[in-house]
Amino acid sequence: MLAQNTLNSVRTKLSSTYVLAALVVVGLVVQAPLARAVAASARLQTAVTIFAGVFVQAVPFLALGVLVSGAIAAFVSPAVLRKVLPRNESAAIGVAGLAGMALPGCECGVVPVARRLTDQGAPGSVALAFMLSAPAINPVVLIATAVAFPGEPGMVAARFTGSLATAVVMGLIWSRIGRPAWMLPRGGGHDHCVVGRSRWEVFTEAARHDLLQASAFLVLGAAAAAALHVLVPPSWYEHLAGQMAMAVVVMAVLAIVLALCSEADAFVAASMSALPLLPRLVFLVVGPAVDVKLFAMQAGTFGRVFAMRFAPLTFAVAVTCGTIAGLVFLGGAR
Repeated sequence: MLAQNTLNSVRTKLSSTYVLAALVVVGLVVQAPLARAVAASARLQTAVTIFAGVFVQAVPFLALGVLVSGAIAAFVSPAVLRKVLPRNESAAIGVAGLAGMALPGCECGVVPVARRLTDQGAPGSVALAFMLSAPAINPVVLIATAVAFPGEPGMVAARFTGSLATAVVMGLIWSRIGRPAWMLPRGGGHDHCVVGRSRWEVFTEAARHDLLQASAFLVLGAAAAAALHVLVPPSWYEHLAGQMAMAVVVMAVLAIVLALCSEADAFVAASMSALPLLPRLVFLVVGPAVDVKLFAMQAGTFGRVFAMRFAPLTFAVAVTCGTIAGLVFLGGAR
């Protein structure tokens, strides 16, 4: 028993902040050998350049996003959104979808908010529509998309429309086929709003949690973008670019696997310049709606039965809505 308590104490003290600090120290120690290794290889130099470019471009938007997310967690209660929702469920789904613009948040932070909405009596379809829209159509994400794709305003319009359509369509579908029994009666997951905490404590905890988690996935995404440039032969991109349907499917699956933060995914998509815009748009629509980390969070918060039904359906709807939005706003399959 004593050993178990000691182990739990160590786990509590060994937070993600300390792990990050330790990794920074390790990086500083091995900086010189790494620099020599990179200088000796042209391919590594290219990879490091791409990695740094994607990471540096995305960090300001990532930081802004987590600050906004922390402020939402601290100062905006789900009860506020619940009070302004219309009584008509279909109308409430549309309002909840549009509310994602006013109440932005990262994917991870929105899941417990959706749980609290259902606990306060909101229909599951309304809470899910908000959960899908908030990370995808908020101003931070749209501005980041505009910066990542200069000269392509259609990408911003297509991402907004495709993501909003995904949220609303999924809400309407769930209102028809969803069953309360498919959701756990009480949520789990990471909820920053613990009773007894001050607003400043909630803000700092939410921002710290979202920043560390989103940064980890940003590093993964930047590394993947660099690896795709260096390891994948150009002929593969040429072949994939000539097979539009296959490119759309590949990029949609890649969005699930990479599980990037919505504030940073546009820069990873922009780095894949050898591919047409349409598959990269689908990548941006699918990512904030369904990926491996979201599946895990939804299973923990709403139950595995819910996640097994919701994730595949969301994937199909997101791919469809993203493709249609791209055909409309990008001037066809390009």
